[in-house]
Order: sequence, then C-alpha cells, then structure tokens
Amino acid sequence: MKFNFNKKSVQTLLKMAMFVILTAAVIELFPSDDKLDFNYEEGKSWAYDALTAPFDFLPLKPEKEIERERNQLLNNFVPYFSLDTAIASEQIQKLKNSLANEDEFTRNLVTKQFSKVYERGIISIDDLNQLAKNNLTQINCILPNRESKRLNISSLYTQKTAYEAILTASPQIYSLMNDYNLNLYLTENVKYDSLASESSKNELLKGLSQTTGMVYSGEKIIDKGEIITPEIYAKIHSLSIEYDKRHINMQKSPFEIIGELILVLLFITLLFSYIYVFRPRIYDSFSNLFFIALIILLIVAITSLIIRFSTFSIYIIPFTLLPVIIRVFFDSRTALFSHIVTVLILTLIVDNPFQFVILQITAGMTAVANMKDLTQRSQLAQTALYVFICYFVTYTGLEFIKEGHSLANVHLMMLIFLLISSFMMLFAYILIYFIEKIFGLVSSITLVELTNINSDFMIGFAEKAPGTFQHTLQVSNLATEAAKAINANALLVRTGALYHDIGKSLHPEYFTENQTDGNNPLLELDYADAAKLIMAHVADGVQMAKKQHIPEQIINFIITHHGTSKTKYFYNSFINANPNITPDDAAFTYPGPRPNTKETAILMMVDAVEARSHSLQEYTVESIDAMVEDMIDSQIADGQFKNAPISFLDVEKVKYILKEKVKSIYHTRITYPKINEEEENKN
Repeated sequence: MKFNFNKKSVQTLLKMAMFVILTAAVIELFPSDDKLDFNYEEGKSWAYDALTAPFDFLPLKPEKEIERERNQLLNNFVPYFSLDTAIASEQIQKLKNSLANEDEFTRNLVTKQFSKVYERGIISIDDLNQLAKNNLTQINCILPNRESKRLNISSLYTQKTAYEAILTASPQIYSLMNDYNLNLYLTENVKYDSLASESSKNELLKGLSQTTGMVYSGEKIIDKGEIITPEIYAKIHSLSIEYDKRHINMQKSPFEIIGELILVLLFITLLFSYIYVFRPRIYDSFSNLFFIALIILLIVAITSLIIRFSTFSIYIIPFTLLPVIIRVFFDSRTALFSHIVTVLILTLIVDNPFQFVILQITAGMTAVANMKDLTQRSQLAQTALYVFICYFVTYTGLEFIKEGHSLANVHLMMLIFLLISSFMMLFAYILIYFIEKIFGLVSSITLVELTNINSDFMIGFAEKAPGTFQHTLQVSNLATEAAKAINANALLVRTGALYHDIGKSLHPEYFTENQTDGNNPLLELDYADAAKLIMAHVADGVQMAKKQHIPEQIINFIITHHGTSKTKYFYNSFINANPNITPDDAAFTYPGPRPNTKETAILMMVDAVEARSHSLQEYTVESIDAMVEDMIDSQIADGQFKNAPISFLDVEKVKYILKEKVKSIYHTRITYPKINEEEENKN
C-alpha cells in the first residue's frame, strides 16, 4: 500500500499529534494527589456537605490556645545567670596593687568589703531593668561548681549600690574616696546565661501538648452552613495534615483519571473545533496552533506548580495574560474562547472552582474588551487597572453573597494577590517581543513602529523614489478605509501598503511616477526586457525587506500585490506590434503568488485603482465609477482573488469606498471670478 505524504497531510498529522500531546501533558500536570479540596476560613460558614472523620486522629489545638498555654508556662520561667568568680579575683588584686602605699589594716578592710559585695553579686542595670519588665523577682544563679541556687533579685547589687555599700561600711574607707577611684574596681559578675536559659525554656515547653482529645472515625466535624470556630478550624486543618502524613492522597482511582481525561479532551476539542470552523487561517498554520497550545500548557503548568510546591495562592498567577497575548496576535473571540477553555481545565484542580470561574472569566472578558488594539504602552496599564477593578468588584460581590454580613469579611490578602496578578500583566510587552521572534508573529506594536514614516528607511525611500513614496501613502490611506469597511485588519493593511513598492527605490527611474522630465528609458528597450525590469521591483522589494528584518506578514504584501497579473502596457504593446506572433505569457506575467488574505486582496485592488486613477482623461463621477468597476472586475475575471477569503459583498464594499475616496481626491474646485477691468479702472 502506497501513501502519498504531501505537505498538507504531514501538517494534519502534526496537528493531530499536537492535540494528543497537549491533552496528555495537561493530564500529567494535574496534581497526582487527592487532597481535601476544601476552601475554608475561620469565622466563615462551611460551604460544603457535612464533613466526617475518615479515621481516628488527634486534632491540633487552636493557635490561640497554644499561645495562651505557652505564655502561662513562660510566666513561671526563671532565667539563669552565671556568677563569675574570676572577675572578683582579678578586680580585688588590682585594688590591692593600687593600695600598696596604705597600711595593711586599711588594705584588708577595703578588700574585705569588696569581697562581700562580689560574693552577693553585681548585676548590670540593663539586666535588672529587663527582669523588672518581666515582673521577675528571682533568678537561678549558676555557681562555679555548676550548681545553681535561687536568688532574690533584691539581694544583688548594681555598680552604684555596691559602691554606696562599700563607702558606708566604714568611715576609714569613706576617707579614701578622694584619693582612690574605688568604683573602677567594681564590675558586673552576675551575667545572663542565654544557653542555660534557652535550654531550660525548651525543656519547659516540651511539656506543652500540641493536640487535644481525639476525633474518632465517623465522627462529624462540621455541618453544611455551620460557622467555622477556632476549634473546628483546628480539626479540619489537622485532618488535612493527617492526610499528608498517611499518604492517602498519593494515588487517584482509575475512574477519577478517566473522568479528568474525558473533560480535558472535551475542552480541548471544543477549542480546536472552534478554530477549525471559524478561524481557518489560524488552523491552517501549525505554528499558530502550536503557539496557542503552548501558552495554554504554560498557564496550566504554572498553576499546577503553585498548587503542588508553593504556599502562595493561585490568584497571584496573571491568568489574564493569556487572552491579552492571544488578542494581540489574533482576534478577540479567539482570545476569549482560549481563556474560557483554559479556565475550565483549571477548575479540575483548583479549590473553590465556582469562585475561580467567576473571577477569571469576568477578568478575561474585561481584558479582551479593553484590548481592541495594543498600539500604546498606556493601554496595557489601563487594562491592568480595569482588570483589578473587575477582580475587586466580583470578589466583593461573591463574599457578600456567601457571607451576607459586611465588607469586613473581604480578606485583604486575597485582594493583594489579585492586585499583584493584575500588575503582572505589564510583563506582556516583554513576552510579546520574544513571541514575535520565536513564532514569527506580528503584533500591533510592531506594525505601529513599521508605519513610522520618519524612520531612516522610510526617509531614504522618499528621497530615492518620491513619486512612488507618495503613491504608497495614498494607497495606504485608501486601503485602511477599505479594510475598516469589511472588518479586515486595518493596521496590517496600512503597514503592508507602505512597504509594497519599496523595490522600486532601487531603480526609481523606470517608473513613471518618478519621471519628472518625461523621459522613460524603458521605451527604448524590447517589450519583454522592459516588462522584466518592471516586474523585478517585487523581488527587489522582498530582498530589501528581508535585509531590514521586515516580518514575513508584511513581505507577503510585497510578493502578492500584483499576484499573477500581467504587465498590461508592455504585453498589449507587444501584441499590437507583433500581431502574427504569439507572446510568451510568462515573460509578461508576475510570478505571484496571488493574494491569500483579505488584507492582501484589498491592497491589490487599491494599488491598481490608485495607479489607474492617474491615467484618467477627465475626473467625473461617471469616469471614476467606471474606472473602479473595470479595474476590480478585470482582477476578478483574471482569478486573482481565488485564494483570498473575501466575499463578493466585501468586494462591493471596497469598490464603494474607493469610488468615494477617489472622487474626494480628484474633486473639482469652483473658479474664482475676476473683477471686470473697466469697473476696476473706474474704482
């Protein structure tokens, strides 16, 4: 059996493979665990059916209760301080050395008082204030032999009280005050022992139980509509943790997997069917389909990763980036349809799917509605603002319906996540740039940049071929109006029209619109050679466009704006000059291809009509109408629009626009009357 694998059949196989791979990848990205998919918050009502314990487990105490018991235990905690005897010995020895000139009795009297002070202990004023702040009256003092004893704080000295005690102990010591700075030998020797204190504190907290009671299998935890108290919240949270510990959620049942597969297949089939039926231009391009499939897959992957490995809310993900980016490159309906399909897929893995669907679909609709054309940076910022407002209003409404209380029930953290998500839409500009480079797509931003007639390339074009440049400006304006009339891409047509004749700038002297002296060098050549030089402007234009890195979509206008039509002037002249010779049609025919989009078909019609309008003998309503009808009808009869998805109604609308615009361009003016000479002389 022989198979004929042409380009179309290969693309069909690739599209089918992409369809299967996308479905399989989405299913694979789904979290593999069957967790407790509940969205609950303390103080709110339970929105699900009654919850019962599937097994015995110890519920965790509420955080407030644990904190209260912890504080109660720590209230009885006595910190540890160390008594450093080495400091006392060192300071007393220094004191003895300084009293070397005094008699032995005096030296012994002073050192004895210092020894008494150091034995009781000297504590820093900062430590004393901290103990007072904690309402503590005692400390555990660790002695040099590592034994500890309980001391009253009141029995300890500070440097100041120790100095006063020594001076008042004896008049003889007081008399030495002027001769010696006795306070220099007083240093804190009772210091906070952080290691012993923390160890003791941790040992004390070990006795704090994190759980309370027991929840038995089959025991009801909460009923539908019941308010989630701190105790109930702790039980639900404990049940979720116990699920993870027991690894109950590691495997899904086969029926769950089949159900997910059916729904994902359905959603993706609906998207591909829509594109196949209503957007054949997108469907025919494998790269376009791959781009849409890839961006959907990326959104699903990011959501899955957030759910699996992060504690962040999924609402921090900029889901509206998907419709915004698709809208930039395609159309509003495709963008919204793709967004809805993606949201429906994600409802299979997110908590509270009802809230998720309402929030994301309304936000997607808002984003698409505000993205008619992305031609200015401010548009994206404005869209991000509108999306956040939509999020805020929708979320607030849902909370009011669910709770029926007040604005106080709206969680600030949720609004912060939604604000971050909206702000991240601004990254669309960066993504659009990379998408254009990778997939060869053209955004409206790029088209606006290309229509800048003050660019170096356009200025050079105007200088080399001024007549052709004026022709392209006129064609651009006419084509834009025609595109608007039939709902084609006006910005794309405008850009394509500006570049369709750039090849003429290489040899502008061959084209009549650039010939100011009436000398046409082509008239001196053979008809076939002259036709070849005229037709060369298409190939020249393509080379110039590629050198300037002009997108393929714009190059398509260059190679199709003459289609497979003939250079009528030289073709007809050859026949008239050689009536007995059959002309070689290929020598006088543009290589094509024919226009293959609405936009390229519009350009062919407008280009021919604008050029033909300059050859009219007179500009009347009848002559202009006849010229437009004859020019476009001859193109239709020549089969130039066979490959373009343009209807007869569209053609009639384009004809009407061209007739009206050409009439307005070549309108006649009234003749201003002159003053009679005789009357002027009299005056």
